[in-house]
Amino acid sequence: MSLTYKLESKKSKIDGTGTFALQNIPARKKLGNMGGEIISLRKARLLVASQKRIACVEFGDGRALNGSVNKNELNFINHSCGPNTYMRVAHGKVEFYTLKPIKKGEELTCNYGETHHDGKLKCRCGAPNCKGFI
Repeated sequence: MSLTYKLESKKSKIDGTGTFALQNIPARKKLGNMGGEIISLRKARLLVASQKRIACVEFGDGRALNGSVNKNELNFINHSCGPNTYMRVAHGKVEFYTLKPIKKGEELTCNYGETHHDGKLKCRCGAPNCKGFI
């Protein structure tokens, strides 16, 4: 899975491992596809319940993408209530795009929206508009 821009995953101040830009990236640019295995929503929920960390995105049609089987830097984009990227879910793909210009060395973040955490996971994004929970 090739990425459009050079990214790296490393320790994040937000949570665990994060994704960082290795170059300046303009606004409204595609970063790449998350990649992974399409699985049933039932299987996805079992995986989420059994693993501490998983990159899993629900499609809303009874299917989900298990990105954990296809490691690339996009799997490590952390949540932020004030994100600099967005996730587009369409046609069995999960794509990431920049919302604004991103500077070299800046961490990439995405607002996860509704998640399997049901608003019970403490948010550590540090954004001025942080909602406190995911």
